Formats: sequence, structure tokens, C-alpha cells
Amino acid sequence: MQAFIFTIMQRLFLVLTAIVTVIIFWTSFSQDTVDDLPGDFREEAFYRNENNTGPILRKYAVSLSDTLWQAMAQYGEMMPYTKYGTTTVYFFLQGDPVPKQLSPSSDDLDSRYQRSCIARYQKNSSGVTSFIRHPFK
Repeated sequence: MQAFIFTIMQRLFLVLTAIVTVIIFWTSFSQDTVDDLPGDFREEAFYRNENNTGPILRKYAVSLSDTLWQAMAQYGEMMPYTKYGTTTVYFFLQGDPVPKQLSPSSDDLDSRYQRSCIARYQKNSSGVTSFIRHPFK
């Protein structure tokens, strides 16, 4: 009788483990990505410093088809972020001048591209986010 109960408990445990595993995989693979956002976002340039022992600096230049402010903020939230690092995303309309290379300098953005930058998303080393429309006007 005890062996029968033990077998039932083993099967119940296996079924519950399988259910939890399926739920974990389903939620992991069904999350939204930047491809699900409206606006045809396209990463034009990316910079990440090689310093793995200190602050990680990430910069993105992204073009999109329309000024979808909420979608831009969501895009910024989806970008990788490292604690004690900074992630900055510059947004440009498609067809406007967009940098093809970003530098590690502390300056925000090369002056030739500041006029065409329509928004900037930034998450700083404290985890505080900011989203500014027309940051260089």
C-alpha cells in the first residue's frame, strides 16, 4: 500500500514539475520584444565600452517611421541595462541624418546630428529613467 501511495506521489510531483516548466517557458517566450512595437524601429548605431569592472556605458542610435512617443519610451525600457551603468537611446526619424557610429565621449551626441534627434531615453546608474522630447532644442 505504501509503495502504491509513493508511486502516486511521484507521478503527481512529475506532473506538477512539468506544468511549472511549461508555464516558465511559455511566459519567457511570449514576452513582447522591440519588434512588436509600432514604428518600424531600426538600430543604426551602437556603442558599448569594454570596461567590465566599472560602469557599463551603452549608447544606441535608432531610427523610426513616426513620432510615437510612448513606443519610444517602451523601446528604451526594453534595452539592456546594467546596474551602475548607463543606457542612452537617441531616436531619429527615418530619412533624417543618423549617426552610423557612436563614441564613448561624455558629450551627448555629435553636433551634426543633434538637430535631427527627436528624443532621448536614458537610464542612469541609479536606475532612474528620463525620456526627453527634442533634447537639443
